[in-house]
Amino acid sequence: MRQPDGGFYPRVFALVTAGLLGVALSWMVQPFVGSILWAFLLAFLLSPVNEALGRALRGRRGLAALLITLASILLILLPATLLALAFVGQATELVGRIEALAQHHHITKMSDVLRVPLLQGAIDRMLAHLPVSAEQIQGWLVQGGQNALKLAVAMSGTLVVGALGVVVGFFLMLFLLFFFLRDGGEMVRRGVRLIPMDPARKADLLAHLSAVTRAVVLGTLLTAVAQGTLLGIGFAMAGLPSPVVFGVLSSIVSLVPMVGTALVWIPAVGVLLIQERLWASGFLLVWSLALVGTIDNVLKPLVVSGRAQISTLPVFLGLMGGLSAFGAIGMVLGPVIVALMIALLQFAEESRPTE
Repeated sequence: MRQPDGGFYPRVFALVTAGLLGVALSWMVQPFVGSILWAFLLAFLLSPVNEALGRALRGRRGLAALLITLASILLILLPATLLALAFVGQATELVGRIEALAQHHHITKMSDVLRVPLLQGAIDRMLAHLPVSAEQIQGWLVQGGQNALKLAVAMSGTLVVGALGVVVGFFLMLFLLFFFLRDGGEMVRRGVRLIPMDPARKADLLAHLSAVTRAVVLGTLLTAVAQGTLLGIGFAMAGLPSPVVFGVLSSIVSLVPMVGTALVWIPAVGVLLIQERLWASGFLLVWSLALVGTIDNVLKPLVVSGRAQISTLPVFLGLMGGLSAFGAIGMVLGPVIVALMIALLQFAEESRPTE
């Protein structure tokens, strides 16, 4: 039987063609996928503000999107610039200190570390049961320090090029943010109409997914920023160098489940112990355990509020997979994708008709 123009086969043809064109489009925009994803994520988080401002401006969506984009420049660009300047300055200072230590042969005298009074007894007992000598351990440490120094020097040029790419990507993200804010609502409405589902269930599903995404993103980002800020303050109060560098590093590693910021503060406490700065090491240990370590258990549940409770293993897989697939934004996007998949499965299970 011949189908009318609006029948099944024309619709399938249109959808298949659109899918193929979508694959081609995704290949074309692959170099800019980071900026696109950041712009989409920001537009999603700012959508309530955008809608409220649009109503206040009597439906002038373009003006509302422009004002929010300009505000984003002030609220994101200015703090990010100040943070980047402090980070680069302190990172340069830190590399300079490492180079100075290498030039003055402090790094090659690792045997001094093995004779710190606080650690001497424990180290001697450990070496008595190991088939290695202190000189062998010293050689391994020296080689590791030299390799790390070579890597830091080799990466310096790459960091400059990478910083330029970040600046270009940031302005591309702002450009896309304006259009996502202005036209994103209509894009979503058109996409929703293609979902073959009852309108009421469709609305419930979208509301659920929106709540889960917002909770995971805000919970992850706010917790990371809070932990990095607190640990940077703790480093500064303990008299450790480059607190901004280690604060930023702590924000990044705080996304890693189970270990998190311990990857940063435990070695720092160890360094302070080696330097026999007992009060500073004790302060940093208590600060990290009592304040930095507990903020994850307080702030994230407060933001998530039970809407996106997922176990550690899916979060870890989402984090590692997202980082590998999407780069830096994958550390946020990966757990979001996992949370959305789990939310969809839960929604499908709850929507089954009762027998």
